[in-house]
Amino acid sequence: MQKDLIEKNPILKLSFEFSLLIIDYCGKLDQDKKFAISKQLFRSGTSIGANAFEAQNSESKADFIHKIKISAKEADEAQYWLTLCDYSKEYPSASDLLIKLEEIGKILNKILSTSRKKNPFSYIPSFFI
Repeated sequence: MQKDLIEKNPILKLSFEFSLLIIDYCGKLDQDKKFAISKQLFRSGTSIGANAFEAQNSESKADFIHKIKISAKEADEAQYWLTLCDYSKEYPSASDLLIKLEEIGKILNKILSTSRKKNPFSYIPSFFI
């Protein structure tokens, strides 16, 4: 059931795939004894998908927007850690992860901007639309 949901929803699919890549990247960081950044990146990088997944069962539109905003904030934090790794000579390249994360960020921002729009017909009862 969850696999179908992930496959049919672009943000869930991309963020899930990104989480798997983060798990692998953090494994490399752990092998190199880069535990502090690995831990921070692991939390923020996998939290993007977790919050987007949680938003699918939101209680209201406001709750959905809130959870997607958290997902976007986690993406920003992951971007910081990945950029730090990418610029450091002591860390493996993170450029591929940053490209994937940029795509996720664009989708999250589009979801937020679309979700915040007011329905121009909200004053008309739904049975007329």
